[in-house]
Amino acid sequence: MFGWGIYDFLGGVFAKQIGPFKSFFWSQSAGLISVLLFAFIFTINIHVSILVIILVPIAAIFYSVGYLFFFRGFEIGNVSIVAATMNLWAVFTMLFAFIFMGQRLSTIQTLGVLMILSGVTLASLNWSDIRNQRFQLSSGVKEAVLGAFFFGIFWNISEIISEEVGWQLTTLLVKFGIILFLLLFSFLVKREIGLTKTAVKTKYTIILMGIIEVGAVAVVNYGLTIGDAILITPIASALSIVTITLAIIFLKDKVTKLQGLGIITAIVGIIVTAL
Repeated sequence: MFGWGIYDFLGGVFAKQIGPFKSFFWSQSAGLISVLLFAFIFTINIHVSILVIILVPIAAIFYSVGYLFFFRGFEIGNVSIVAATMNLWAVFTMLFAFIFMGQRLSTIQTLGVLMILSGVTLASLNWSDIRNQRFQLSSGVKEAVLGAFFFGIFWNISEIISEEVGWQLTTLLVKFGIILFLLLFSFLVKREIGLTKTAVKTKYTIILMGIIEVGAVAVVNYGLTIGDAILITPIASALSIVTITLAIIFLKDKVTKLQGLGIITAIVGIIVTAL
């Protein structure tokens, strides 16, 4: 929760400065280097099945696409509102785990999911436009919902991989797959990834982002080896508490009373799902 909260806040800041693709690519590269150093210090047994070989590229693509949509939402929208909307990834994860993995929720956890949905709705809609009879989503919300959908699929796949090969190897393989996908994507669409004109302070911060994010991913992957995605991911998705708090303090983000109520409702809902 804390790792992703800080990563998403910094991602929101630098997505506006250098673009979502560069922010994501270089932070993920820093994360991959961190995992490789970890693997060098602590020996990891590399023994993978055909199932894992098939699932790792799929997981890497879904994670990459999800975060690119997320950072795009940060680039064009309000960090607090986009972060609250992104909480839907926990709902998608739980839904897919319920349908395809056979995992189940208690009555109170179901109530929590409904609170998340209600809170995200309140937080993400531009209510002044609705009063003026013009329905319009706040900027960045559509991108955040799409990102949440891809994340929801990713974490169910990641749970399968983690249970097969362990959390360390899962983190390493998926990070490697992410970098390969981003390099291929940048080549095909001719997307610039250089940071030659970027301030040194920004480069260091992006490296820090990558280290923090890969730590968060590794911890959640470990959680998935001993627990179920239907419970692990809602707890982790409380990262919005951290992201929104940092955005209000440092970016002076403004939210309306209804949007504030929605953010609080979504956060409370996430907490309830973990009960």
